[in-house]
Amino acid sequence: MARNYELDDTDRKILALLIEDAKIPYTEIARKVHVSGGTVHVRMARLEELGIVKGATLKIDYQKLGYGVSAFLGIYLLKSSVYASVVEQLREIPEVVSIHFTTGAYGVFARLVCRDTQHLRDVLHDRVQLIEGIERTETLISLEETMNRAIQLQ
Repeated sequence: MARNYELDDTDRKILALLIEDAKIPYTEIARKVHVSGGTVHVRMARLEELGIVKGATLKIDYQKLGYGVSAFLGIYLLKSSVYASVVEQLREIPEVVSIHFTTGAYGVFARLVCRDTQHLRDVLHDRVQLIEGIERTETLISLEETMNRAIQLQ
């Protein structure tokens, strides 16, 4: 895995376009960046090989699919050595969409997406709080996601 790989202006322009719309065709990127389609393909292959680009994802409006509750879960671990085991078990819970190993009060900070507060309660009570190594949890329900964006590459 590459660390501190220096992007040139062409790399930055290509990535900026793809960050904005991951479905944009390479031919359209080439036209906008003033390079050949082959150059875009080679650059992207290199960025993927270096581990800078790790794939493309869709932005989903989970609320429109019936998942109206987004919550953040601060997890207190019994000891830091149980982190890997706890994460392995959290990965098995479909409602857990992100997991972070953190400094501060919580050992782990996770984001969950659920249909409603009853669904959230069931996930917490019947799944999360049964995981060995978790001492206790604190739940924060998001009232609204005002912004979610990628960083601007310099």
